[in-house]
Amino acid sequence: MDYQNIIFSLEGGIARLTLNRPDRLNSFNGEMHLELRDALARTRDGGARVLLLSGAGRGFCAGQDLSDRNVAVGAEPVDLGYSIETFYKPLVLGLRALEMPVICAVNGVAAGAGASIALACDLVLAARSASFIQAFSKIGLVPDAGGTWALPRLVGTARAMGLAMLGEKLSAEQAADWGLIWKCVDDDKLMAEAEKLAVHFSTAPTRGLAYTKRALYASSGNSLEQQLELERSMQQELGFGHDYREGVLAFMEKRSPGFTGK
Repeated sequence: MDYQNIIFSLEGGIARLTLNRPDRLNSFNGEMHLELRDALARTRDGGARVLLLSGAGRGFCAGQDLSDRNVAVGAEPVDLGYSIETFYKPLVLGLRALEMPVICAVNGVAAGAGASIALACDLVLAARSASFIQAFSKIGLVPDAGGTWALPRLVGTARAMGLAMLGEKLSAEQAADWGLIWKCVDDDKLMAEAEKLAVHFSTAPTRGLAYTKRALYASSGNSLEQQLELERSMQQELGFGHDYREGVLAFMEKRSPGFTGK
């Protein structure tokens, strides 16, 4: 696919995906969604061991491009459920299903669905000048793209209610303090920090990290006994793998491990 709305590369185990509609603050339209779907498939099937998601220009993503929909008086009503089912739901589930760490580097604003997509990633770093805005209440909608699932789990119901109902801007520093994101860094260090993480994960025990990701996301819906059983089955399977043996041997031999990710 010839990409017009994103930039994608896959090299050295690192998939790099940049939202690239800077003149529209990287807001989503139908074409971008189709390109993202293709890029995630290439990430999944192309031997990547980590995905780094970022945005071009002065912002990460302003959410849905409202000009992509006709809401003029007299126009046919817009079926937002179709948009969710066709585009946003597959995107969020696709990010979560990737068997590798997904890093998101947020520069500038992450608003509406842009904030939700950032929070669907596994590790979120944000520039100090960045901000997160749940803008849905300002146009009579609810947080979507998984926002109503992620927000209360990350910051608790009280803060989630405030963010969702008031639509106030949350600074990157406050987001980090509240546990909404992994880390807030100086603007000029954002991409260097994100790249450092990506390089680290490109040689890490990918399968073990994928299972860690799966287990942590499963924990909110499991009882303690169910989670213990999940841990047992995962450890049993991983214990038969190359990376466990290599990690233990490298530790005992006081050398750097050579993980294959399998």
